[in-house]
Amino acid sequence: VESFDPTMPLVIGGLTPQETERGLIRCRFKKHRWHRKILKCNDPLVFSIGWRRFQSIPVFSTEDQNGRYRYLKYTPEHMHCQATFYGPQVPPNTGILAIQRLSGNIPGFRISATGVVLELDASSKVVKKLKLVGTPTKIFKNTAFISGMFNSELEVSRFEGASIRTVSGLRGQVKKSIREGQPGTFRATFEDKILISDIIFCRTWVPVEIKKYYNPVTSLLCKSGADGWRAMKPKAQLLVETQTPIEVNPDSIYKPIERKERTFNKLRVPKGVEAALPYSSKHKDEKKKKNKSYLSKRAVVMEADEKKKYTFVQAVNTIRNDKQAKRKEKNAERRLAKSKETAKQDEKLEASRKARKRQQHRADGKMEAARERKRLRG
Repeated sequence: VESFDPTMPLVIGGLTPQETERGLIRCRFKKHRWHRKILKCNDPLVFSIGWRRFQSIPVFSTEDQNGRYRYLKYTPEHMHCQATFYGPQVPPNTGILAIQRLSGNIPGFRISATGVVLELDASSKVVKKLKLVGTPTKIFKNTAFISGMFNSELEVSRFEGASIRTVSGLRGQVKKSIREGQPGTFRATFEDKILISDIIFCRTWVPVEIKKYYNPVTSLLCKSGADGWRAMKPKAQLLVETQTPIEVNPDSIYKPIERKERTFNKLRVPKGVEAALPYSSKHKDEKKKKNKSYLSKRAVVMEADEKKKYTFVQAVNTIRNDKQAKRKEKNAERRLAKSKETAKQDEKLEASRKARKRQQHRADGKMEAARERKRLRG
């Protein structure tokens, strides 16, 4: 009664027992096209569902082809997604309206998103991708001991039979935990022998916990209206108000990648295998000689008759090269003249083609006009 405002009418109603219970609500959700920014997961929103207005923390997800609800950090730009939040139970197909802040001094469009309720559930099905990383400690032929991925034998037993993969693409499988080395070391088998520098990944999915936060909007019961109701603020708003700099994770900063050049051993074929190969497949490796051979060092002294023959061959080659150069030059001039003549002919043909096309269009236009006049006369 103290906060009653005659200019603001109130409608008083009641709730059935099942409407007072709270649970997880999963809805189809879409950011409003006029809202400037995309919405971030775990940022509080004020939901208007039926006669209720309350603040809750949604978790966004998308449904994959295999029915998995995959966690999303932000809402898609022009697509629907799934939103799961904690609130009072409402019947499916109920419309939802979401607003970030109720204060009236916010510039721009205030409606953040719209949606419709799909189902009510007591537990969440949203999962998040998690990559477990390990490194090999001992390598045998197709088997290796992996450490750093798990912390205990119990964790290894939970993941027995799980598929793993190296950076180079070799697939493998978790076998059994071993007692050697640090806790969590296990034996794994792969398609091929891996390297000691390989990194092993195990792709897993972990459930995302939905925060059970429910804050009913009581702005109509306060003297100062929306300013009197205390709501949870998003993290970005708190950083701006307190002038706190954004936390920067040093591991998330891009750094220049420095990789050492790897040197590979030469291919060595066993002598027994090489002896059984055909001659064309044998390895022919001529070693470089340090000293010049006798054939390269010896001087060649020609006789008088040989000198005459060598001089005659040189003269014949010079005459032939001169003739070839002149022939190339004449052919280039002939091709240039031919291309000019062809361009002139193409230009004449194009002009005549355009004239014929113009006449054809004119005749078609006259026939169309005659048909139209005949149609109008009936």
